[in-house]
Amino acid sequence: MVNTKYNEWLSKAVEDPDLSAELKAVAGNDEEINDRFYRELEFGTGGLRGVIGAGTNRMNIYTVRKATQGIADYINATTENGSVAISYDSRIKSDVFAKEAARVLAANGIRVHLYPELMPTPCLSFAVRQLHCSMGVMVTASHNPAKYNGYKAYGPDGCQITNETADAVLANIKAVNEFDDVKVADFEEALAKGVISYIGQDVYEAYYQCVLEQSLNAELAAESGFKIVYTPLNGTGNKPVREILKRIGIKDVTVVPEQENPDGNFPTCPFPNPEIKQALELGIKLCEETGSDLLLATDPDCDRVGIAVKYNGDYKLLTGNEVGVLLLNYIASQRIAKGTMPKNPVAVKTIVTNEMTARVAEQYGVELVNVLTGFKYIGEQIAMLEAKGEANRYIFGFEESYGYLAGTYVRDKDAVVASMLICEMAAFYSKEGKSLVDVLNGLYEKYGYHLCTQASFAFEGEQGMANMAAIMKELSEHPAAEIGGVKVTLFNDYQAQVSTNCVTGEKTPIQLPKSAVLMYGLENGYKAVIRPSGTEPKIKIYYFIIEKTEEEARAAEKVLNENFTKLLRI
Repeated sequence: MVNTKYNEWLSKAVEDPDLSAELKAVAGNDEEINDRFYRELEFGTGGLRGVIGAGTNRMNIYTVRKATQGIADYINATTENGSVAISYDSRIKSDVFAKEAARVLAANGIRVHLYPELMPTPCLSFAVRQLHCSMGVMVTASHNPAKYNGYKAYGPDGCQITNETADAVLANIKAVNEFDDVKVADFEEALAKGVISYIGQDVYEAYYQCVLEQSLNAELAAESGFKIVYTPLNGTGNKPVREILKRIGIKDVTVVPEQENPDGNFPTCPFPNPEIKQALELGIKLCEETGSDLLLATDPDCDRVGIAVKYNGDYKLLTGNEVGVLLLNYIASQRIAKGTMPKNPVAVKTIVTNEMTARVAEQYGVELVNVLTGFKYIGEQIAMLEAKGEANRYIFGFEESYGYLAGTYVRDKDAVVASMLICEMAAFYSKEGKSLVDVLNGLYEKYGYHLCTQASFAFEGEQGMANMAAIMKELSEHPAAEIGGVKVTLFNDYQAQVSTNCVTGEKTPIQLPKSAVLMYGLENGYKAVIRPSGTEPKIKIYYFIIEKTEEEARAAEKVLNENFTKLLRI
């Protein structure tokens, strides 16, 4: 089967010379051929993601066309006069894949609204809603290394597609041969006929206005005289982030020159991820040279932002959990102070996000909703409120991986609005003589030191995927009674949708969608969550520890990680 598919591609994949050269280069190498053809890239609620290259298990014009044909068939079966918005980031071949998707949709009679230049993921979510599209496509692999690209699919609400939609699209994709069954239009002809059109400046401006509406203290940002260093990590954030900071009056913004322009090779940051310190090293160096107050770093598709704060003559990186708690505390306190807090306010976080959020929410009378990992689930909560005419109750949502959203104008995380709010929050506390680190330390003194960390275990190739599935199955079917001598008091299996009180044996249903996630609550109050990554061949473990001091928490984390590594038998 693998060799049959390889030979088919060898004879038919001739439009892209890069693919032809790669296919010829692996001739006779069974291992290399197998890796490219042993499976098709999985299409799910997160769309596609994979290494760029030749084969059914790679991102290329043919896998993109095939997926898009599946989307086109879904739209035509469920919608009259369907339309799709498309955007793309700075990754290798992102612009090519975006045009190929547009060509397939146009050939299937579906109207395409295409951004004329690379734009962030939140701008795609916004365009879907603003232009009343049937679906949206964002070509990106977010923060993955340069060899990856991907393809996110969005529903008409601007949120990543539901499980039901993904299943229906996947069924269509499986019924299609990437060479024989895909319709492809000439791009320039479709553009001339108006079947494909470029998204106009009015949509950009409407987005900026919606972002600015989330501001709480823009005047303080303008008065602060803050010096900001910003890096888009060679991605899409350069224009929109700088534009929004200019509009709230922050004039002194220095961009890291090596990381300013779009470059899918990410030459100075092999992992263009604001969670990773190495990606921020050039930014921190520039902060030290310029004496700046704050570093902002957005990932390639500008839906996540990391920061470093000037503190005691040095620059301290804050985690996504820490920034999320700070933003919730700031937004809730300021909306109450300004009389703009809605009745029965709601904040949303994922199950792998800081537990201190619950304490902060309780302080301000905010209902806190927990959802599965993935910002689409936060978007779904907004949609549920909107369906009841209560969208204004939503004040903030975030996840530990540096994704934040204030406002309901988009249904995905937005580093543009987050960058704005972080700057004005820093300016607000600066007027009180406090840095963001001071404010965070105050929260730790009040609620205890909450340490939230993560460990990742990679599983490459076909065997790696099988090993991941076997480990998760074993852990689910044979729950551990203790971890390192500490009793497990609570075991949540989100795939089985069952929560087990390990002390009483009582089982209660989990009212969340099925997901391959396991949670262990320990007798000492610590917690750990194990889940396979939805975008990379990894198993991730999230640790949640509450102690009086950071030193105690770090020591406990080391022991906890050793014990869970043993549990995974890695």
